[in-house]
Amino acid sequence: MRDLSGMAFDSGPRLNRAQALRGDAAALAGLWAAGLVLALWRGRVAQGPEGLCWLAPDHPLLAEAAPPVFLGTDAEGRGRFAADISAWVPEMHPLPGPGAGPFDAGLQLHPALAQERGEGLGDLRALLGRLDPDEGEFAAMAKALTDWHRSHRFCSACGQPSAPEQAGWQRRCPSCGAQHFPRTDPVVIMLVTRGNRALIGRSPGWPEGMYSCLAGFMEPGETIEAAVRREVAEETAVICGPVGYVASQPWPFPASLMIGCRAEALTEAITLDPVELEDALWISREEMAEVAAGRHPRIRAPRKGAIAQILLANWLAGRLD
Repeated sequence: MRDLSGMAFDSGPRLNRAQALRGDAAALAGLWAAGLVLALWRGRVAQGPEGLCWLAPDHPLLAEAAPPVFLGTDAEGRGRFAADISAWVPEMHPLPGPGAGPFDAGLQLHPALAQERGEGLGDLRALLGRLDPDEGEFAAMAKALTDWHRSHRFCSACGQPSAPEQAGWQRRCPSCGAQHFPRTDPVVIMLVTRGNRALIGRSPGWPEGMYSCLAGFMEPGETIEAAVRREVAEETAVICGPVGYVASQPWPFPASLMIGCRAEALTEAITLDPVELEDALWISREEMAEVAAGRHPRIRAPRKGAIAQILLANWLAGRLD
C-alpha cells in the first residue's frame, strides 16, 4: 500500500472552506473580527521558526493590505484569511520578488514582525514538511489566491480594471460585467522506471546536486497519459509505455496541481533538451537509497514534502505499483 504521509499541502481533515459564506458580508465581518490572518508579500508568507505567523486583524502589518481573501474556518470555527501586503516597500535591504527563483531561503524583514524571534516574510517552500495538513492547505490557498489577484487585475475581455468579489474567490469587471475565477494549471510529474532503475533530471539553475522526477505542464486537448509520454520524450527522448496515476499535490508556485504518475520506459538512451534539462540519468534503486539517506557523493536528497520525494520513497519501498 502506498504511503502518502508527509506530502505538503495535502487536504486538511478539519478545514472548512465555507463556500456558502463567501457572499455573506455580515457573517464574514464577524469571522474577520475574531479571525486570524496570514500576510503575504510578493509571494512570500509571514513565518517564523515554528511555522506560519498568523496575525490578528488589527495587526499593524496589515494596515495597508489589499482586501482580504477568506480561506475558510478552522477546527475551532475561527475565520482564516489571507492579506496581500505587496504594496509595502522596504526601506532597507529589499529582497527580490518571486522572479528570484524557487530556491531563495532568505527572509524579508518587516518592522511590524518580531525580528528578534526570527520572524519575517519568506518562501513557503522553506516550511515544506513542517506544516500540518490544515495549515498547509490554508497556506496553499493563500499563496495561490493572492498571486492570482496580483496578476489578474485587468479584465481579459475588455482590458479594464476588475475588482475582487465573493471574499476574494472571483473578480468582476465593472465595465463589461465579465466574471473571472482563479485558475489551476495541471502539471504531470512522473517517476519513469526501467527494471531496477529510475530516470531523474535537473533543470538549469538548480542548486548543485539537486535532481528530481521529470515534470511538465499539460497541453490543451491532452490526457494525463499522453502528457507524461510527451514530456519525457521531449526532455530526454526516452519512450514510455504504460502510465499509471499515483497521487496529486496542490503546488502554489504559482498555481499548479501536480499529478503524480508512474511510467514504464520502453527505451533508455537519453538525448537531452538543453533548454529544459541540464542533465538526466538513470539511477539504481540501491543508489537512490544512498541519495535518500543523504550519503550520495553527487546527488542530494529530495526535498521533503514535495510529491517527487513521495514518488521516490514509494518506489524505494516497492509500493509504487
